[in-house]
Amino acid sequence: MSFHEEMKQLYKEILNSYIQTPNEQVLYQGQKLSRKSLENEIAPEDIVSIHKEVIEEIHPDIPERVLHSLDFLLEIMISYGLALREHQTLRTKQKELNSEIEVAVNVQQQLLGTSVPVVSSVDIGAISVPAKQMSGDYYHFVKDENDRVNIAIADVIGKGIPAAMCMSMIKYAMDSLPESRKNPSYVLENLNRIVEKNVDPSMFITMFYGSYDPVSHLFEYASAGHEPGFCYSAKDDKFYDLEAKGLVLGIDRNVKYSQYEKSLSPEDMIVLLTDGVTECRVDEEFIEREDIIKIIRKYMHLSAQELVEAVYKELERIQDFHLRDDFTLIILKRLV
Repeated sequence: MSFHEEMKQLYKEILNSYIQTPNEQVLYQGQKLSRKSLENEIAPEDIVSIHKEVIEEIHPDIPERVLHSLDFLLEIMISYGLALREHQTLRTKQKELNSEIEVAVNVQQQLLGTSVPVVSSVDIGAISVPAKQMSGDYYHFVKDENDRVNIAIADVIGKGIPAAMCMSMIKYAMDSLPESRKNPSYVLENLNRIVEKNVDPSMFITMFYGSYDPVSHLFEYASAGHEPGFCYSAKDDKFYDLEAKGLVLGIDRNVKYSQYEKSLSPEDMIVLLTDGVTECRVDEEFIEREDIIKIIRKYMHLSAQELVEAVYKELERIQDFHLRDDFTLIILKRLV
């Protein structure tokens, strides 16, 4: 007996039982048969066809118009069945894609993972939250043997797996630089040549690179078209834009980057961020940089790590807990 004949016989027994004595137990048997049909990939139109054959056998005198209605249902189910099978195929592919993305996310976290350095004279906090599974933001810390802290923060104009792969290339390019040549302008010029040569022209990278010397308390930095951060002066009790000019990475391989410096006094702060912070929206309007400063002021009494987390939660809340872009915020506080 073929599977179709077996299904038809079983269907006939259940349907006949239900017509004679309608009850939940028989309906449950029908549900089990439905699951068996799904497991064996029986199309909806085949079920309707079986139903029509069985009805004709159980009730040979069934009115012709009823049979015509079943023919109509059969035609409808053919189109429905095709759409259902296509949907199931897409679901399977989506599950496979989600699985691959999950693996890619884990790889990205391992490749780009960094830890906040501990230096006695400075307090550092960092938070980075992707808007989706894969992040287009990147930040990295390197502390040398003299406790000098190098900070990189970048944003790929482009998202997803290509952006993550691009960031991985940037990280390993930075790691390959000799320790003696890690001043910010040199770093950006070197990375710019690598990006221009190896990255698709449709993808650009903004980057800010800074280096803090805990002995001289000098913060040297350069920018490749990155979102300007802030510098807080405790003496003036004011926030100033951390302006730095420079072309985004990947456009002109011969571009030169200017290097800037800022001397930090006790309780001064450096605030670095990506445009996912400044482009937070309230009622479809971008918040102002002054609004970000107000939020930072609100939590300035906290440690650097508590501060960045509090700022993120506040901005997340005012956006109804929906990030529209990757969010990265780094704060460096001079302690003594």
